[in-house]
Amino acid sequence: MGKTSIFIFVLFVLALSMFALVNTENTTIKVPYPFNNVYETPKFALIFFSIVIGAFITLVFFAIRDTKKFINNWQVQKRQKQDIKVQELYSKALNSILAHNEDAARESLEGILAEEPDHVGALLRLGDIYASEDDYKNANTYYQKARIINSRNLETLFAIENLMEKTGRWSEALKYLDDILEIDDTNLTAMYRKRSILEKQSRWDDLVYLQKTILKHEHTEKDRKREHQNLVGYKYEYGRYSLENNQLEKAKKAFKTVLRIERDFIPATLGIAEVMLREGESEEAVNLLENAYETTSSKIILARLEDLLINLGEPSRLISVYKNSISKNPNDPVTKFFLGKLFYRLEMVDDALDTLSGIDTGGLLYPELHQLLGNLYMRRNQPEKAVSEFKKAVDIKMSLRLPYCCNNCGYSSPEWSGRCMSCRQWSTFQFNLDGTCRA
Repeated sequence: MGKTSIFIFVLFVLALSMFALVNTENTTIKVPYPFNNVYETPKFALIFFSIVIGAFITLVFFAIRDTKKFINNWQVQKRQKQDIKVQELYSKALNSILAHNEDAARESLEGILAEEPDHVGALLRLGDIYASEDDYKNANTYYQKARIINSRNLETLFAIENLMEKTGRWSEALKYLDDILEIDDTNLTAMYRKRSILEKQSRWDDLVYLQKTILKHEHTEKDRKREHQNLVGYKYEYGRYSLENNQLEKAKKAFKTVLRIERDFIPATLGIAEVMLREGESEEAVNLLENAYETTSSKIILARLEDLLINLGEPSRLISVYKNSISKNPNDPVTKFFLGKLFYRLEMVDDALDTLSGIDTGGLLYPELHQLLGNLYMRRNQPEKAVSEFKKAVDIKMSLRLPYCCNNCGYSSPEWSGRCMSCRQWSTFQFNLDGTCRA
């Protein structure tokens, strides 16, 4: 106790003593119901008793306050120590995960849960470890525990959705993605994942609607351009799906919509031609392909036009198309090759040989060209020239059939498709006549 406090206490005692000497008379105190007693006591004793009671109450109040403060400080310190321990264990677990030491990571994460059972991060990382080990049951158990703690945590919902995808539970995966979009309707990651599932299910109508939303929320011009191309592609896929299911009006409408957006979208042109053929409008289909070839110079359209006119028994009309094209572009080796191949199919040997032998390849080796020339020389009884051409074709190690090549990624395919199976882009296939595309 300080000197000042002692001095004040002494003054207080002296004042009480003087007060007691001066006030010696008694006072009456009546205790209320139920005791109803009356007591005589000195005034000083009454005052002193009141002071003692007040001091005691004050002491109790401060004791409770200080005790509460001590307990709170103790709890805070304990919590801080626990948080430090949990953070150290979590950092250790993350480092173990990066080092692909799942056992050490699992031990650290379980230590965290022993300290803090509601640690969402530890629950999610344990779920990730079990998911990577294909133990989907335990993974789902930890993910669901995290979801119970916070049902609106997007990381948790994404983790469960990813697990549903791995187990092929597409409808449940879509449900979780819808939950995410209900919380954050601008979440592009959720939209991309939903789009991927809808593609797997060939739900092209729903995809078109979703793709419009994605396009609306893209941030950069580059991303918007990419997603615009995807929107065109999904509209085409909807038309193709309708065509496969013989829903000709829906297919025609979808293909026309695509061409209004992008005039040179070759697969949509071929789709409309196919619709016309199924409706018995062969002449209209031929006219459409001829006009499209005039506009685009697409060899894919030219090949389809060739098949169609030969099936209709009009090779002369096709020859006119080829010669007209060559007259406009005399240095186009591909069209000349197509014309020579047509002559070969029609067994017009001399015309085929004249056309194919006059092709200037520009130093490139066309295996299909040499194969055809070899066959023609054999028909003309010129085996030496035939052998020479066949050797060139064999050295190139390519087949007679013209493969298709994606001009976006270089993927090569023996069959034409409106969409490349490698880079997933639409309207990118062309003929790989010179063999420059990768196998």
